[in-house]
This record gives sequence, structure tokens and C-alpha cells, in this order.
Amino acid sequence: MSYEAEISRVNPACLLFLVDQSGSMEDDWSGEPGKKKADGLATIINRLLQNLVLKCAKSEGIRDYYHVGVIGYGGSVGPAFSGELSGRDLVPISEIANAPARIEERTRKVDDGVGGLVDQTVKFPVWLDATASGGTPMRAALSCADGILTAWISQHADGFPPIVINITDGESTDGDPTQAAGAVTSLATTDGQALLFNVHLSEQRAEPIQFPDGEGGLPDQYAKLLFRMSSPLPPSMQGVARQEGFEVGEGARGFVFNADMVSVIQFLDIGTRPSNLR
Repeated sequence: MSYEAEISRVNPACLLFLVDQSGSMEDDWSGEPGKKKADGLATIINRLLQNLVLKCAKSEGIRDYYHVGVIGYGGSVGPAFSGELSGRDLVPISEIANAPARIEERTRKVDDGVGGLVDQTVKFPVWLDATASGGTPMRAALSCADGILTAWISQHADGFPPIVINITDGESTDGDPTQAAGAVTSLATTDGQALLFNVHLSEQRAEPIQFPDGEGGLPDQYAKLLFRMSSPLPPSMQGVARQEGFEVGEGARGFVFNADMVSVIQFLDIGTRPSNLR
């Protein structure tokens, strides 16, 4: 385990999101009444993309520290960007910054300075639209990721290992994804093996579990399967998680079960925040 390669314009990092877009994503997010999982997840991914753009913004423009892709899987499997980026798998962050599908006006609550909250209108760039149809072809999504990352590593053999984050609410409908997941995590640069993290948006009314180091507290075989598919957190990410207030053991894996929207945002931030960005 290394995960110490410097991330720079010459040596960018690769972030690939696998987003469940099956029909069940039309259901309400557990603990978020009136908020559909598909809508909430699209908002989270769009916010993360915006934050990555800001992280890479310098006085001379956007530096290409990241190549980012979003693969949707439901009625079909493939690149999920909307607008000008439609059909593309991995895109340099500067191109993402310059090509949102649209800019929406949204409202958020902000402190009014006297102990209350007021609505504030903000500009919100959208690259990913909410979609929900079909089954959950997770094995095909992981195989798609395998092909994309194999090509990327061939051009960035000494880079920080690719990070794949799979977000799903259901059991794979195209067979056991274990072998496909293993193919992804067997890919490697000279700095270490590719990382696969999983977020399970369970329908069960159970306590959220974040960054576990064992299967003991997980409630069913499917949650345990996703845990086993998940990579151990590198030491730098363990440190970030502890700074954010999580209890993280040495054997913690990049897995979250039954998370609310805030927890998913935290998980994605921790999982995409290497400490060696230059």
C-alpha cells in the first residue's frame, strides 16, 4: 500500500462514479421525506463536481488535477453526463467546469445574523440529471469501469491509483458482481491498486454504518457483499475521516450502509480527498 503519488497537472488523479439509476431510485430517500433518491443523488454528485472545480481553480484558470467520469446503470449502462459532455466517460476537470448542461437557480437556508435563517438564491451548475428506470446491472457497470480504468492507467502508469465510488440502493440484477469488482481492484499504478468504495442506500430501518472494519454489524448478506467488495481506506483517508469525527479502525473499509444525504456527502468528500494534491 502506497497511495503517496503527487497529484498534479502532469500526474492527474482519476475519479469514477458508478451511479445506480434503476427504477427503485424513484423511491423516497430513507429519512428524507419527499426527497427521491434519484433527485438527491444527482444533487450530491453535481455539488461534488462543483466542489472539485473550485478545488482546482487557480488564478490562471482550472488546473486539471482530476479526470472525472460518471457511469449510470439502470435501463442501460454508460456515461451519464448531460449536455455537451454526453457520451464521454472520463473528462478533465477544466472541461467539466466549462460545460455544465445548464445553470439552475436554487435556494438554500443561510444565517440571517440574528439567530434565524433566510432563503438565499444561488447558482447551481448541473452536469448529471436524475434518472430512474430498469434493473440494477451492477456487474455490467463494474465491467464498464474496468475497461475505462485500464485505458486510463495505460497513460498514467505512475499516477495516484484510480478511485471508483459505487452508489446503489439495490441488489445486482445481472449476477454476482464480486468477480467484476475484483477485476477493478486488481488494476494498479506503480503507486497502488485501484480503490473501490461503496455506498449502500438501504431500504431497511437500521442505524447507519460508516467505515466499518468488519461485517459483524451489517444486517444482511447484500450489505456484507458490498463491504467485502470495498477497498480498505488508505492511511491518508483514515486520517481525514477521523478529522471529520468518524471512529475509524485500522482495517476500515470505504463502505457506508443506510446513510442519509449528509453522510453520503461526507463520505464522497473523504473518499475523493487525497492529501497529496499539489
